[in-house]
Amino acid sequence: MEIMPAPLGRLIADLGRLPGVGSKTASRLAMHILRRPASEARALAADLMDLHAAIRLCGTCFAFSEDDPCQVCCDSRRDRRLICVVEGIDDLLAIEKTSSFKGLYHVLHGVLSPMDGIGPSEIKIDALIGRIKKDSVREVLIATSSTVPGEATASYLFERLKGLTTVSRLACGIPMGMDIKYADEHTLARAIEARAYERNQSL
Repeated sequence: MEIMPAPLGRLIADLGRLPGVGSKTASRLAMHILRRPASEARALAADLMDLHAAIRLCGTCFAFSEDDPCQVCCDSRRDRRLICVVEGIDDLLAIEKTSSFKGLYHVLHGVLSPMDGIGPSEIKIDALIGRIKKDSVREVLIATSSTVPGEATASYLFERLKGLTTVSRLACGIPMGMDIKYADEHTLARAIEARAYERNQSL
């Protein structure tokens, strides 16, 4: 005998397909939704329906946006000749939270991974090269992750962009507040390679 009502079971299964959500978390979320007023469930369903209807990719940087071009690409205060290349939208949002980057973005929507069938044509590399040539971009900051696919993508971009513009890489290394003795060899090596030099103002 099936004890769980079918609609609840389907919701649990749907939630369980979300990244990072296991069966227990999916069950807890579904039960929470069920216990809340029906009006909240309808509002949630309406918001989910609006996602694909209202949000599109910016035709310039490929970020998610209600408008095309997006707010960042339309911002006249941004340095239009400086582009930060990121793997996904989450990376763009993380960099924006720092309020330290004043240029534009280019979202690849992935990284190179030949074993998964993801090559240069599956991510937005050709569009990036087109932007660089069209807008006379003076610097491209590559901000892919320090994973193996992220590093492979960065290396590929360095080669493709050679001679087109100045290419820089987001520095990696020791996080703030961390004792050096606790850093692994890879992190410490990257910190040494990406070390920054500060001009001595007294000279």
